[in-house]
Amino acid sequence: MHKYPFVARDISWLSFNARVLQEANDPTVPLKERIRFLGIFSNNLDEFFRVRVATLKRMVEFSRKKGKLNMHLEERPDEVLLDILHTVLNQQNEFDRIWRNIQAEMKKEKIFLKNDQQLTKEQRAYVVDFFEKEVRSNIIPLMIQSLPELPYLREKSIYLGVVMRKKSSAYKQQYALIEVPSKSLGRFVELPTKKKETHIILLEDIIRVNLPFIFSYFEYDHFEAHIFKVTKDAEIDLDSDVSTSLVEKMQKGLKKRRKGKPVRFVYDREMNSGLLHYLTKKLKLDNKSSIIPGGRIHNFKHFMDFPDVFPTHKRRNPSFTHPDLKGAVRVTDVIDKKDVLLHFPYHSFNAILDLLREAAIDPDVSSIKITAYRLASDSKVINALINASRNGKKVEVMLELKARFDEEANLEWKNVLEEEGVKVVLGIPNMKVHAKICVIKKRIKNKTIQYGFVSTGNLNEKTANFYGDHCLLTSNRNIMADINKIFYYLENPSAHEKVLEKCNTLLVSPTGMRKRINQFIDKEIKQAKKGHPASIILKLNSLSDTTLVNKLCEASSAGVSVQLIIRGIYCSKRFVKKNEVSPTAISIVDEYLEHARVLVFHNAGEKNVFISSADWMVRNLDHRIEAACPIFNQDLKDELIALLNMQLKDNVKARILDANFHNNYVTSPSKKKSRSQHEIYQYLSRK
Repeated sequence: MHKYPFVARDISWLSFNARVLQEANDPTVPLKERIRFLGIFSNNLDEFFRVRVATLKRMVEFSRKKGKLNMHLEERPDEVLLDILHTVLNQQNEFDRIWRNIQAEMKKEKIFLKNDQQLTKEQRAYVVDFFEKEVRSNIIPLMIQSLPELPYLREKSIYLGVVMRKKSSAYKQQYALIEVPSKSLGRFVELPTKKKETHIILLEDIIRVNLPFIFSYFEYDHFEAHIFKVTKDAEIDLDSDVSTSLVEKMQKGLKKRRKGKPVRFVYDREMNSGLLHYLTKKLKLDNKSSIIPGGRIHNFKHFMDFPDVFPTHKRRNPSFTHPDLKGAVRVTDVIDKKDVLLHFPYHSFNAILDLLREAAIDPDVSSIKITAYRLASDSKVINALINASRNGKKVEVMLELKARFDEEANLEWKNVLEEEGVKVVLGIPNMKVHAKICVIKKRIKNKTIQYGFVSTGNLNEKTANFYGDHCLLTSNRNIMADINKIFYYLENPSAHEKVLEKCNTLLVSPTGMRKRINQFIDKEIKQAKKGHPASIILKLNSLSDTTLVNKLCEASSAGVSVQLIIRGIYCSKRFVKKNEVSPTAISIVDEYLEHARVLVFHNAGEKNVFISSADWMVRNLDHRIEAACPIFNQDLKDELIALLNMQLKDNVKARILDANFHNNYVTSPSKKKSRSQHEIYQYLSRK
């Protein structure tokens, strides 16, 4: 029996990553996509260690120094860390098993991943030539035994740990490090073959072949080389010096992050024991550290970009234009007359780009204000805003410098925008701006017209191709009025939060969203107790706020139908009292990443429907600027609820969420298979 009434959020997150691993194990998923899911799993785990495990380790260290933890925690961080390590090791074993099976499937497709010991004479000659022409100038071998300390190890890189010696004497050996230059050269190289097969070699194996040449000066005749990588604490500590700007603090914090403490050491379990001991000692890792043995290959995140050499690989269905925006119509003209609800990635993101491009050249447009959290590397959104500025528009971008792992990119965007005359607003101290909003103003015959959008997802045209999100294009006056209030608050950090409290249409955190949500739930509870129909449908990425989890359980116990679609973290309550009823919860992991947040309350038949940027977590509701937007148009309400119902009926890619983390697939007495993402594509494409 668990000691605590709620699931630890970190263990719940690992359960989500296990669902990603299930996709890699699913034989009905195309082979290239299965490999890609292994890459996603690996990348997710990297970020998890950089953020969550690092945080837990700091909490443990703090408690040792202070003698106790003066925090309200459902579980002790040291116990959670032990659970994490146990879970991760089990998942690593499952990962290795799945990868072996995938390699067997690849062989059936005549696709072979060759290592340095499996090359033909012709391939070896090709590898030697490739190394000389492409790789040699990109590597710097380091003889580490002669160094008092290990050199700086890049957090996102993989390294070959090399052991060299002469066969005649095992005592005279040296250690060396080589950073694998995958960032500049890529990880995969296709090899020549006379057969009707595809042979691929990893960049580190090309280096292995050439070790005698690289270290020829030392006259060694025996070489071992094994991959390892180090994951570091990604926390950015911002100093409290009031004379230092946020930009300067971020720049200093990013430099410190590169020197963060190691929180995980992953290595080839075949690594030379002497080298392993040497590395862990130099990195100051002990038995309580996350030292994780694995297979020959690491940094599997690169496998998200595995070469497309699969003859039977099925391509994704292409995005299509929203039916209201087809033809030579301007997006602006359409939303001046009616709301348009976009569903990405089914609908094309070009509608957003077209809206901004139209505003950039429209002589009547006077200003554009927009928030930006995570942008594409070569952002077309930014290009449109820069063009608007060049055309004399007043352009303001609320750029969130504290967007984790996008801090450096956003600092660069800040410089680019300001050079083009765009006003950049950097937000509120100690609070992230996560709302996805835009307001465009134009003057026609002394009349101000406002329009724009509210979205659940980032303004990133690349991720919009595989992130499931909703975006409302609207000219609704009440919505625009509230968006203007949010921007006023962002532009005036000294302004009191009462500015946000005046938002009457949008649910805005940190001021009113939590309170309004509680009111909506209470209304459903009241209706249920009267014997009237009452229901709540929630779609979220994460649900970990214990107050709201309790509130939903109260509603469910009162007779409210509570249906949850939660992609990731779900801190479900373990009931200890009689007559308590758990809400039904599912998670869908499929071709697209389910990223949208949608709230539906029955409201005595007059349904309240919202799309939101906020998950139900303490950080989102109490420590971020977030916005949930009501859908007023009845047709759009019906459409959004129809999409949710398709997901609630999913019996192919939906898993049941419970406190035991079994991730069992939803089954149905009906033999008809219902895969919601496919159903939604067909539904929307027929409109």
